Amino acid sequence: MAIADGFEPGAREHADPRDFSIVLGGPLYQLMRRAHMSGGALELVQRRILSLALVTWLPLAVLSMAGGDAFGGAARVPFVKDIEVHARFLLALPLLVAAELLVHQRLRPIAQEFVVRGLVPEESLAAFRACVISSWRLRNSVLAEVLMLALVFGVGIPFLWRYTHELGTATWYAVPGVDGTRLTPAGWWYAFVSVPVFQFLLLRWYFRIAIWIRFLWKVSRIRLALSPVHGDLNAGMGFLGGTVYAFVPLLVAHGVLLSGNIANRVLYGGAKLADSYAEVALVAAFLFALVVLPLTVFAGQVNDTKRRASREYGRLAQRYARDFEAKWLPGGTPPRQSPLGDADIQSLADLANSLAVVRATGPVPITRQVAINLAAAILVPLAPLLLTVVPARELAAHLVKLLL
Repeated sequence: MAIADGFEPGAREHADPRDFSIVLGGPLYQLMRRAHMSGGALELVQRRILSLALVTWLPLAVLSMAGGDAFGGAARVPFVKDIEVHARFLLALPLLVAAELLVHQRLRPIAQEFVVRGLVPEESLAAFRACVISSWRLRNSVLAEVLMLALVFGVGIPFLWRYTHELGTATWYAVPGVDGTRLTPAGWWYAFVSVPVFQFLLLRWYFRIAIWIRFLWKVSRIRLALSPVHGDLNAGMGFLGGTVYAFVPLLVAHGVLLSGNIANRVLYGGAKLADSYAEVALVAAFLFALVVLPLTVFAGQVNDTKRRASREYGRLAQRYARDFEAKWLPGGTPPRQSPLGDADIQSLADLANSLAVVRATGPVPITRQVAINLAAAILVPLAPLLLTVVPARELAAHLVKLLL
């Protein structure tokens, strides 16, 4: 049964967890399918990226050339030198589109894993399927996408865009004057077509992540059958740790977007790179929390399982240790019986290992390496900003010295 291809609320009352997806649905998805720009499993990624570039970037290039602002003219910031616009529509936007396929492929098996691994008790399967159905309905909500459009045109364009794009100088899209900023023909397309498309897709991603968070939170309300001695050191929930990698393209897209915005401010707005350090740290913390915090919803159950197992395994270990000492320590060795290779010693070691696993169990399935990889995905796109303060030749020389 596939739950991704329709909107009928009554047609999928018995949703299969194998059909779980936070991206495979919604009005825009249906529109893309009818326009033959997406398949049933988000194929045709290149076609969608090209189509969006033709709508968002190409008209800006054509209109700015027609207005004489593509390579210079009266604009202090011509179109070809606007780093942010190219970063936004030629790098960040394709990453947002490509992320859909990766998130779909990485997260779709997750719901079924809860069932296959026996984490959901038999008596809770109905409640678990209700979580899947609820997520499916929210993902397919027409009202949600209408509200997103309203936010883009009601808040994103009149306030956020003008504030974040104001450079205080003549650009290919706007010219400041005594009566306020005047948009060029390219600027009108930029403000009311290109930017709204980008903002809508970005807002839609936040909505999808909200669905993911809500799904995990609702599942965490079910009493799961966790395993305190599971080798993943997360009571059997460690398989969730890999889900954060599904959002790496989204993190990189944010880094690219921030990098382009800062570069414009430094090169054309008179700002210094050091002025943006706090902003970079804040954005990095937000993005890291966006993909990691959803996995903390199971921390309560994991910790409860760990505490209970610590007591129970501790009692078992204490009892076994006393019996072992009575049998094998001096004065208690059985006649004519060698301890070499005896199962009692191996059992003692196994019990100690089990207790060590229980004590090493952590509340979230995020390792230090995973955290480093996520930080790199966010910060690497910001590395080119160093070129705004250090010449490329000097930077290359420093890198050569570090490597030699």
